[in-house]
Amino acid sequence: MAGLGDLPDDPLERVAVLRSTLERYNREYHELDAPSVPDSVYDQLTRELAALEAEHPELASPDSPTQQVGSAPSSLFAEVVHRVPMMSLDNAMDQAELHSWGERTARRLGEIGDADLAERASGVVRYVCELKIDGLAVSIRYEGGELVQAATRGNGRVGEDVTANVATIESVPHTLVGKAVPDVIEARGEIYLPIDRFEALNAAQEAAGRPRYANPRNTAAGSLRQKDVEMTRGRGLAFWCYQLGEVVGGPALAGHSDALALLGELGLPVNPETAVVDDLDEVYAFSQRWLEHRHDLPYEIDGVVVKVDALELQRRLGSTSKAPRWAIAYKLPPEERTTVLTSIEVSVGRTGKVTPFAVLEPVFVGGSTVGLATLHNEDQVRLKDVRPGDTVIVRKAGDVIPEVVGPVLAERSKKSKPWTFPATCPCDLGSPLVRVEGESQHRCVHADCPFQRLARICHFASRGAMDIDGLGEKQVVKFIELGLLHDVADIYSLDFDVIASQRGYQQRSIDKLRAAIEASKARPLANLLFGLNIVHVGASVAEVIADAFGSLDALMGADEADLSAVEGIGPVIVSSVAQFFSLEANQELIVRLREAGVDPVAVERTVAPQTLAGMSVVVTGSLTDFTRDEVEHAIKSRGGKSPGSVSKKTTAVVVGDDPGASKLSKATELGVPVLDEAQFVRLIETGELPT
Repeated sequence: MAGLGDLPDDPLERVAVLRSTLERYNREYHELDAPSVPDSVYDQLTRELAALEAEHPELASPDSPTQQVGSAPSSLFAEVVHRVPMMSLDNAMDQAELHSWGERTARRLGEIGDADLAERASGVVRYVCELKIDGLAVSIRYEGGELVQAATRGNGRVGEDVTANVATIESVPHTLVGKAVPDVIEARGEIYLPIDRFEALNAAQEAAGRPRYANPRNTAAGSLRQKDVEMTRGRGLAFWCYQLGEVVGGPALAGHSDALALLGELGLPVNPETAVVDDLDEVYAFSQRWLEHRHDLPYEIDGVVVKVDALELQRRLGSTSKAPRWAIAYKLPPEERTTVLTSIEVSVGRTGKVTPFAVLEPVFVGGSTVGLATLHNEDQVRLKDVRPGDTVIVRKAGDVIPEVVGPVLAERSKKSKPWTFPATCPCDLGSPLVRVEGESQHRCVHADCPFQRLARICHFASRGAMDIDGLGEKQVVKFIELGLLHDVADIYSLDFDVIASQRGYQQRSIDKLRAAIEASKARPLANLLFGLNIVHVGASVAEVIADAFGSLDALMGADEADLSAVEGIGPVIVSSVAQFFSLEANQELIVRLREAGVDPVAVERTVAPQTLAGMSVVVTGSLTDFTRDEVEHAIKSRGGKSPGSVSKKTTAVVVGDDPGASKLSKATELGVPVLDEAQFVRLIETGELPT
């Protein structure tokens, strides 16, 4: 953990340094919306400080960060005094800590002298499990059913008035509905930034040459705390309710689950991924499920919040100065950690694109050990100002490629120097690296670059291109070393006798590779075009071009005017395709491929009846008779749309095996028809929803 080794050994000095450090981190997180370390570092330092204070009671202080909530409100906004304090939550990092919290809960009920309550707590007490949304806590106050005030948590007692900003958020109602609207009600919850909006904002940042936003939580906080409310309005923030604050004139409630039900009845958004369970084993099962499926959600979570359901039990258990004893946050493994960036190197791709990447001291983050992380391009390295030797924040969410978020500047050496992009390719040829005006990427322009050659051959053999099973990177490297592969055409004249003579190659695997190479000759034209590594021609563009020209001869005989007439490809792609086929070396490569028997044509596509015109059909889970690509094609070819999320515009949701819980819940919430596979087949045939 960065910085821990620098702490003094003396407990008094160590406590002082920890408190000072945590106070700075608190201010960065809560006031500046610009934390310099990930939550995992903050949590570990807080836990260490709490342990030292418990071990040395004489060092305890009410001013310690372990006893405080949040941070002082910003001077940019008017102050709001919370009538009911907004408290923080204690954390459980694993199952053992979760069970320890449950045992403490039962013991405390016994200590306050109510045997019945103690028995219920140790046996059949109910818990409410909610997703811990990674956003900014707010309290929204309604009087007479009308929104009158919204405030951030601040230090738990005093927050910031962000009423005008919150009023711009589409999911926050201005007027409550229902038959029993309380005279006063405070709805507490989390303002967050949906992942698709975060990605769109970062795409706009990159296009404008500005640094990427670090993560959705910080971006949400910064978006909410804008003096210009129109800027907040344009960010696409959203809101989930999870707690009641002050209530005047409301109905009697027995449990927290009843409070959530009331909030929903009043028209406030309550997260559907909430469960009421009977014991801690079920709590842990709920947490494990969301550890596995956290990336199925259209927003980020960093844990599960567990609350004792009965409000009477909550009252009896009470709170510390910082957190309620009747609730705990079960934290999911962090997706951001700090480590040391040892060096910055560059990789050369199949089209010559040169990408910088960070070599890291290995760190466990996002469920796996990470040693490399992307840095995107020269501009992003400069904007983030990461340097060799820096302690950096690394982020990895699910299967997403690890990314360096930025440096921890407090840890930077004074001797540190900015990294500069290399002028020449790292291959033995050392050819100049060129950055075309208007592009963010550098490219190696030497066609014989060995890095490009390796990447080109691997790509040609990949599943999306010619799909040659058994010809992966390891085999390609070996065959290049043996002098058997120089370009993609050499795949079709491999000397299998030489391969068989090599140690580790069995006849069965050789026969399998030979068969896969032979089968690849019949791949459609679009697969070949994608496999040829034409700059700017991805799989979808390759299909458009193949459909337009039908054969390799027709395409090679086309000029730029012919290419420009194809709907769906712009001038950059036109120029790239024309240049590729004009080069003599590429023409010779095509001749050799044809001589080997590779001469594909476009797949004949029949025009399906437009039964789904104007419809939006979301599919979740696995279907029996359709692959993922086939079901998408079935919808789009009939005039429909196949988005990845459910909204008010969704026509139907098709549910297969192991569906995403969030999509199904959203469909139920919005009243969107849910279809099984048989009903889906009928829909695409007739365009009619089941009655």
